[in-house]
Amino acid sequence: MADIILASKSPRRQELLRRMGIEDFTVVESHASEELEENLPPEQVVRRLSARKADAVFSKARPGEIVIAADTIVALEGTVLGKPRDNLDAFQMLSLLSGVRHQVYTGLAVYQDEKRIVEHECTSVYFRELSGKEIEGYLATGEPMDKAGAYGIQGRGSLLVERIDGDYYNVVGLPICRLGRILARLGVKLL
Repeated sequence: MADIILASKSPRRQELLRRMGIEDFTVVESHASEELEENLPPEQVVRRLSARKADAVFSKARPGEIVIAADTIVALEGTVLGKPRDNLDAFQMLSLLSGVRHQVYTGLAVYQDEKRIVEHECTSVYFRELSGKEIEGYLATGEPMDKAGAYGIQGRGSLLVERIDGDYYNVVGLPICRLGRILARLGVKLL
């Protein structure tokens, strides 16, 4: 198998790579800017940001190495909800998501030598109605603060989610089915 570099320090993404059977990989944080022009559609946002992260790390890669970068956002009716700035911001985000469907987009950039593959995955997530007390209780866990949309489906945030349509792992932060297909195109067979 080719050497793999994950352009992310996310423990969730590292765990998902291991679940795919990729045990031996290097983690390199990209330090790429996440600033973009306003009013881009969510799928363009994640594609551009994941490509920017891959570009930053790929410039230091050796021949044959595969760089994997991802960026995940939450969107409500086309409006991107990033990571909350503080508890009030998180409370407002969760209040907006209460009882409605939203989308989680993950951009995936996979580079090897001259090959540049940039795709995205979208999953619809349906929140149940949440009371103010429930939102405050979730905020008290500290879990929302480093998560797009102020929740993590793999943790206590699962108590907020009624159902999803699409790839669960995309909501966690790495669409492993899509990534597996991309890696197969590069000759990395995981099955």
